Amino acid sequence: MAYNEDTRKKIVQGRVLFFFEVLTVYFGIFLFMLIPRFLLPLLMDESTIFYGPVYYLLRALAILLAVPVFLYFFNIIKTELGKGGEIILEKDISPAAEHVGMFKIKQSNMKYQLLYGLLLLFLLFIPLDLLIYLLIPETLEYTANSLTANPTDTYLMASYPLFLASVLIIQTGVSIYEETLIRGFETKRGGDYFNKISAVFITSIQFGFMHFAIGQGIPLWFPFLWTFQAFLVGIILSLFIVNKKWLFPLIFAHAANNIISAHAIWNYLQGNSFIGMVYTVYVPLLIISVLLLIWQFPRIRSSVKLGMEQIKSYFAVDSSIKESDEDRTFRILLDLVLVVMIFFIAILLLV
Repeated sequence: MAYNEDTRKKIVQGRVLFFFEVLTVYFGIFLFMLIPRFLLPLLMDESTIFYGPVYYLLRALAILLAVPVFLYFFNIIKTELGKGGEIILEKDISPAAEHVGMFKIKQSNMKYQLLYGLLLLFLLFIPLDLLIYLLIPETLEYTANSLTANPTDTYLMASYPLFLASVLIIQTGVSIYEETLIRGFETKRGGDYFNKISAVFITSIQFGFMHFAIGQGIPLWFPFLWTFQAFLVGIILSLFIVNKKWLFPLIFAHAANNIISAHAIWNYLQGNSFIGMVYTVYVPLLIISVLLLIWQFPRIRSSVKLGMEQIKSYFAVDSSIKESDEDRTFRILLDLVLVVMIFFIAILLLV
């Protein structure tokens, strides 16, 4: 079956609008990041233990402010340009308000948000990180050496009280930044402009690319493994956000796991064996993981089934927009092009 011109138009139009919205918001984040990136080193000595926590706090604050502000700004422009046309999304009354709404924790869903955060932490992050550490012990060494070369991460070599205070602030800031940007903004908004599972794949591939790092003395296949690991995590977290639209569970699970991993790195830098961490920290956590799996098995099974169906749907013909086989191939290729474009803009404006 030949391609459908109207279908191609829908595929392209939604992705073009999304790209320009991402470009606008990225530029806004860049402007808000000028203080922690360029002015903070002038106001505070980078070698001080306080530099990292302050930097990451300002970074988290920058994205929390920039995303809704520039979503609002872009929506005004889009509305003006789209008057009399078909460019405006019907449900796009207030994308900024929708974005802020994903941070809300209501009394009616508080326990469920906490439960999903715990499930993500204990059934996804912790087992996956431990598996990587055990299968590739060099990961711990490489991560420790890479981070300690960064002035924002000197807390990893501090005494435990200073390390603990710093890691709680820094890793919470990192999680707020990444989850707000990748899941809260890009995945959610991509799903508003086009197929939600396309948004899941686009942002998950981008998240994987963000974790590609080549270092001296490590095998070339390591970066590809880390990228694939981040891609898998991205798929699960992105599926969660399109189905639940809750950011707290993602931020909580991401931050808690980073704090645990930072303890493993701190322990390594103290000259201790990782096996000690396995028995004192990871084994008790894995026991909790098993108990949670047994307790919540029906919920987990239904979530996995739904997720697998949604992933399979990405590679199927989308009947809602009357896709042909050629249109499907075009859509997937266009998604890959969009990933590359967004990734390089992120390197230019956000790194």
